[in-house]
Amino acid sequence: MDIIKAKLDVVFKKLFTSDDEVLKGFISDMLDIPKADIGQITVNNPNILPSVLFVQDGKQAQLDLKLSVDDKIVNVEIQLCNKGNFPDRSVYYWSKMFSDELKKSEDYADLKRTICINILDFKLFDCDSAYSKFLLLEETRHELLTDKCAIMFLELVKVDEEIDKNDRRKLWLQLINAETEEELDMLEKTGVPEIQKAVVILHEMSADEEMREMARLREKAILDEKSAVNFARREGAEERESEIIARMRADGLTEEQIRKYIE
Repeated sequence: MDIIKAKLDVVFKKLFTSDDEVLKGFISDMLDIPKADIGQITVNNPNILPSVLFVQDGKQAQLDLKLSVDDKIVNVEIQLCNKGNFPDRSVYYWSKMFSDELKKSEDYADLKRTICINILDFKLFDCDSAYSKFLLLEETRHELLTDKCAIMFLELVKVDEEIDKNDRRKLWLQLINAETEEELDMLEKTGVPEIQKAVVILHEMSADEEMREMARLREKAILDEKSAVNFARREGAEERESEIIARMRADGLTEEQIRKYIE
C-alpha cells in the first residue's frame, strides 16, 4: 500500500494534531527547546473541515497550524507551490500574527514572541543549507533589536536521504518528505520515540480510506494550482519576449540579428 504524503497540508495538520507527544517533539526540535522546558502547547485551529479544504473566498484554504506554546505564538505552514514573493508574504503573515495578539487594554510589552515556521517544497535561497532563520538584527553590530520576531524556512528539496538520529530537525523533514514505506521504516529504526509515533500515525492514516481520498483530492488541487502558476509564468515570458522583439524591429534590427539575441 502506498503511503500518503505528510507534506500535503491536510495530512500534515492531521498528523500533528493527533498526538500531543508528537507535536511537542516536533516543536521542541524545530525551535531547539528542550522538550522538558515546554509546559503547554495549545492548537488554536485544530479542525480540518472538508467543505472548506479546497476553496475559500475563491482561493485554496491554507491549512496552517496555529499554536500557543507557553508564552509564544507559533505558526507552522507547509507550502508546496512557489507563487513568488514568498519572503515578503512571510513577513506580512508574521506581522499580522504579531499585531493581532495585542488587545486594546494591553501594553506593547505584552506582545508575545511570534515565530513563523515555513516548510517549503521548493528552493528559496541560493545556499546548501535546508534551514534558515531570520531575526531583527542591527546591520553591522548584529545586535538583536528584539527577540519577539523569528521567521524560519525549511527547504525540503535540500534534504538528503542520509539518516542521522542525532539531527532531530532533519529527521522531521525526512518524515515530511517521505513517499515510500522504506523511508518510513528507516526513520522508525532511529529509535526516536516521537518519530516512531509519527510513523505509526502515518501508517494508520494511510489505511484510512476517507483520509486517503481527502489526501488525493488535496494533492490534485495543489497540482492544478502549480500548473496554473507555471502557465501564467510561461504566458508572461512569451509576452515579454514579443515586446522585446517589437522594440528590436522598431530600432531597425534585421530578423537574423534578432534571432541571434533570442535563441
